[in-house]
Amino acid sequence: MSFNRKRRRQFTYKPLEVLGPEHEYSIVNQELKIQPLTDKIIKDYCGRIVNFIEMPDFTFGKEMQLHVMEVKANNPFKSPLQFEETMQTAVTTLNALLEKKYGYRLLGIGMHPLLQLEETGIWPHYHQKIYRQYGKILNLNQHGWLNIQSFHLNLPYRKEADALQIHNYLANLCAYLPAIAASSPIFEGKNGPDIDNRLRFYRVNQKEVPSITGDVIPQYASSFNQYRRDVIERYSEDLAREGADKTLLNREWVNSRGVIFRFDRKALEVRVMDEQECIKSDVALSCFVRAALRGLLAEKAELLPHDILVRDFNSIIKDGLNAKVEHPNGKTAWQACQHYLNLATRHADEEEKKYLWLVGRRLEEGNLSELIRQRVAQRAQKTTFKEAILDIYSTLIRCLHDNQPYF
Repeated sequence: MSFNRKRRRQFTYKPLEVLGPEHEYSIVNQELKIQPLTDKIIKDYCGRIVNFIEMPDFTFGKEMQLHVMEVKANNPFKSPLQFEETMQTAVTTLNALLEKKYGYRLLGIGMHPLLQLEETGIWPHYHQKIYRQYGKILNLNQHGWLNIQSFHLNLPYRKEADALQIHNYLANLCAYLPAIAASSPIFEGKNGPDIDNRLRFYRVNQKEVPSITGDVIPQYASSFNQYRRDVIERYSEDLAREGADKTLLNREWVNSRGVIFRFDRKALEVRVMDEQECIKSDVALSCFVRAALRGLLAEKAELLPHDILVRDFNSIIKDGLNAKVEHPNGKTAWQACQHYLNLATRHADEEEKKYLWLVGRRLEEGNLSELIRQRVAQRAQKTTFKEAILDIYSTLIRCLHDNQPYF
C-alpha cells in the first residue's frame, strides 16, 4: 500500500495531487534464474520473517510469489522528480543488499522470460491464509498468479463526485495504456502469442469466479453504493457460494479490475501497466496518466461505450500499438495513444513535461514488449534463442540498476 496509515489520518489529498507507486521485481542470479527466497532474504536482514521491512521513505517485502519483492513508497509524491529519486534509492538499496550477500539482482518487466511454474512457490508465512483461501477456489499454479509483475499507481480523490469522475475517465484511458506499457513478450523461453502476455494471463487467472475480474476494464460507476453493490457484493456472494470464508468476503482489494477503488486510502489504483525496465519509465507512465486524466477532466471528454473499451483493450493486448481500435481519435492504438499524449502534453505541469518525452519515444519506437522481441530476434540470428534472451534481459537488469530507459 502506498499511502502510509499515519499520514493518511493527517492529510486528505486533492484529486490527482499525488502519485502513489507500487513496484514488483523478480530476484534473479547472474544466469537470470529466479531465486524463490524472499522469506530467507527478509529473515537474514531483520532476524525474523515479516511481511514488510519499512525504511524512512520506502518499504520492501513479500509478494505472493516467493521470487518477487514488492517495493513501495511510504507516502505518495507530489513531485515526479522526488518519486524518481526516492524509488531509485529504494531499488539501489535493495540491489546492494542482494548483490553483497547473495550475488543476486532485481529484474523488472511484466513477466520473467524463462520461469517454469515449478521453480517458484507461494509465500508460506503470515498472510498465507489469504492464499490458502484463493487456492481452495482458484488454480494458483499458473502464470497469471506466479509469473506476473505489474506497476500499480494510486491516485487520490477527496469527495465521492471526484472519485467517480476519475474512475470513469480512468476506465477510458486504461483500455489503451497497455499499448504503451506492455513489457511481457516472452515466457517459458518462447515468444508469447500476444504483445502483453501478462494481461493475457491476468484476464483469466480467476475464471472460476469471473465477477472478480469482470472485463478488466471496469464498468462505469454512478455512486459508491452502486459500486459496492454491483461489484464488491457481487463477487463476495459468488466467492461465498464457492466456499470462501470471511478472509476474502467484502474486501475491496479482492477486486481485480484494471482500476479499483481503495476506500481505505481514498485512492484509485491503476493495475493495467506492466512493470517497466527502470524507475524513470514508471515515473513517465505516471506523469502520462495523471496529465491525460487532468486533460480529460478539464475538457469534459465524452466517455466511450464500455463495450468499445473492452474490445479495444483485448485487441491491444494481442497487437499492441498496431491494434485496430474503435476510438473516435484514431483507427489504431498508436493513433489513440498519440491523442492521449497530445492531451497530456497540453495539461502537464513543468515537471511532468520533463518525463513525457519517454512516452513519445515508446510511440515512435515501440513499447518494451515490441522492442525486446525485436532485439531478441536480432541477437538470436547469431546464437541460440535462450542465449539471446539472457543477453537482452541482462541489459534490462542493468537498466533497472542504473535507472536507464531501454531503447
